[in-house]
Amino acid sequence: MDLLPDATLSYWVDSAPGPAGDGPARLPREADVLVLGAGIAGLTTAYRLARAGRSVTVLEAARIAEGVSGHTTAKVTSQHNLIYADLTRRYGHDKAALYGASQQAAIDWVAGQVDELGIDCDFRRRHNHVYAEDPSYLDTLRNETDAAAGLGLPAEFVSDVGLPFPVAGAVRFRNQAQFHPRKWLLALAKEITEAGGLILEGVRATGLGRTDESLVHTSAGDVRARDVVVATHYPVFDRGAFFSRLVPKRVLLTAAPAEPGTLAEGMYIAADTGHSMRTTPDGHGGEMLLLGGEGYHPGEEPEVEERFRKLAAWGQDRLNVSRFSHRWATQDNSSIDRLPYIGRYHPLARHLWVAAGFGLWGMTNGTVAGLLLADLITGDENPWSRLYDPARLNVRQSASKLAGLGLKTGRHYTADYPRAFAPGDKIAELGPGEGTVTHVGRHPVAAHRDAEGRLTAVSAVCTHLGCLVAFNDAEQTWDCPCHGSRFGVDGSVRHGPATRPLKPVEIDQAPPPPPPSSAPPEAGR
Repeated sequence: MDLLPDATLSYWVDSAPGPAGDGPARLPREADVLVLGAGIAGLTTAYRLARAGRSVTVLEAARIAEGVSGHTTAKVTSQHNLIYADLTRRYGHDKAALYGASQQAAIDWVAGQVDELGIDCDFRRRHNHVYAEDPSYLDTLRNETDAAAGLGLPAEFVSDVGLPFPVAGAVRFRNQAQFHPRKWLLALAKEITEAGGLILEGVRATGLGRTDESLVHTSAGDVRARDVVVATHYPVFDRGAFFSRLVPKRVLLTAAPAEPGTLAEGMYIAADTGHSMRTTPDGHGGEMLLLGGEGYHPGEEPEVEERFRKLAAWGQDRLNVSRFSHRWATQDNSSIDRLPYIGRYHPLARHLWVAAGFGLWGMTNGTVAGLLLADLITGDENPWSRLYDPARLNVRQSASKLAGLGLKTGRHYTADYPRAFAPGDKIAELGPGEGTVTHVGRHPVAAHRDAEGRLTAVSAVCTHLGCLVAFNDAEQTWDCPCHGSRFGVDGSVRHGPATRPLKPVEIDQAPPPPPPSSAPPEAGR
């Protein structure tokens, strides 16, 4: 029997369907604050501002909390793998301590709101662990423990973490938390609307006014706002050049009914193998086991399905899982210096704000973003503003990463286009559920054959900055290896920074050749 279900579906989305709604609402022409993105950063910002008496409109391209925030492991912890020894080395004691304090403040704020509002989101206090099976990691784990404890964080080194297999050791952070992210965010959305805010689903932001950043172009028309918050996970407006300083990564996740005693009441991530584990109430008196791992860069893994099989096999071997009920993937971006970008979109911006680069720790970093952005917009003092300022210049820490990202993008331009134009009839060789990047005449084409044998072809040129997409066989999507944009097989946008779909291509005749240009065909903005 196959360990995995055929289709990908997030357990969080499946177990907490959102309200049906009252149908599409009319987009207002003006708003006091316009928040783009109804994930944890956007909704936390909107909630705080609505409670402060601001008129808030939230636009979501899909549905509330069905994007990255609905595809997470939902660990609410200040322990972001092995980070504090590195932050102390990079920035010194005070900045590293400020980072840890902001993450702890996010946990406490969530806990306070859960109690104050009586939100049923399976919030539980749990210890979090970064462990390793490989004894060569012991010195690293002990150094991390010393660094974190020296910053005032609740860290201790332990040898027994309650897993059903031996480990060499672990860093434990006491009294962290976990919750059901979609239940939490749907509750925040309800509070926003009850405070007079407006949330519109199915409305995608597509651009800003050329000289007026208070004017936002959307798929439903234009809207003007005094303050605009871009919390779209990957910033969708390129004028901040975030594409040059964010690194996207996808991580696979699975869920299965948990046998009693499978895990102790803790949360776990492996420093050596990258596997992540925890349990969550299943709503019927039992528990679900959540297992993650097998991370990779989007668009650079030709066999994602095989990665899912490896993750499932690991769960079967180590945790005795006989069958997974759900599988899905999440994606996040890391900054080039390990600190999120939260604040003014660019140095000249006055009322345009951004939150991005959460490094796969979005439950606390996204909450920190909401708390900080709300303070910046209302003019309240916040001790974290300089630490997370997107305009910071950490040359020593960032120069090699900047150069590496530029070289990586260049390699994709120079290698992927010739590969698409290699001889051979790749389309004729496609089997059901398969996709390939090839060409029709002078045009790079992404061709897919569905389970019934129907062929769909779209332009293979990402509408963001012109890289060629690659096929994701597990999720049946086209993924851009340069900046992480993702598209359905029909070309529809699944994941930014792209805002425009891939154009349909008729495969029985070649489209007209692109206009002469030094850039790749159909290069984006």
